[in-house]
Amino acid sequence: MIISRTPFRVSFFGGGTDYRPWFREHGGAVLSTTINRYCYISCRHLPPFFDYRNRIVWSQIETVNAYDEIVHPVVREVLRMMQLQGVGVHHDADLPSRAGLGSSSSFTVGILNALNGLIGKIRTKEQLARTAIHVEQELLRENVGIQDQIAAAYGGFNKIEIGHDGTFRVIPMTLPAPRMAALQASLLMFYTGTSRIASDIAGEKINAIPNKTAELTRMRRMVDEAIDILNSDDDINDFGRLLDEAWQIKRQLSARIAPAFVNEA
Repeated sequence: MIISRTPFRVSFFGGGTDYRPWFREHGGAVLSTTINRYCYISCRHLPPFFDYRNRIVWSQIETVNAYDEIVHPVVREVLRMMQLQGVGVHHDADLPSRAGLGSSSSFTVGILNALNGLIGKIRTKEQLARTAIHVEQELLRENVGIQDQIAAAYGGFNKIEIGHDGTFRVIPMTLPAPRMAALQASLLMFYTGTSRIASDIAGEKINAIPNKTAELTRMRRMVDEAIDILNSDDDINDFGRLLDEAWQIKRQLSARIAPAFVNEA
């Protein structure tokens, strides 16, 4: 049995500049971090004694023979792509799905990592990220950017730079321990109890890109401004004030960024 553990992520700045229609013309950058909450995927070869070829356990239990019978879209397309049969896949997570923490991409990276391990192949972080992007954008035709797959594959606190051709560079944030502790002590995360389908919201944001050049340009600049704050002796609350500015801009990209009760807070 192979078990993969893939982190969820929090995106601070630059979200939206990782969508293809934007970075192809302007390039992009994101400042994000993974957190200590994870997606777990276990997989194994099934014994040949059952009357089904694959067993997938998530919020449903699927026992199927053909790829097209598989309900879970990522599992279906990854097994088909890798031409794997006779496997059991089991998903567990520390947080609910559709919570806005990149859980879908964590699942995709995790299952790619686990299934490759099952057949004796070790993929690099870059290979996992690129393959996850291919699965979500090309095979599933989802409205997604590329930051979540990269964050899940690499882990850690990073600046992700994105070229016009979709190439990317992951630059780890190396802060002095006291500065990192000050940042962590200044951050709180709350569970709203709501869920959303990120691809649907992303579709609205992508459609808005031609009319949001000023907003996305500002969000891209915030990445470097945030890094300058963290690397200086400035008040750590300046990072929070910049987050608030980014949030106000982000809400202009789609009315569905957050539920009404959050917008009213």
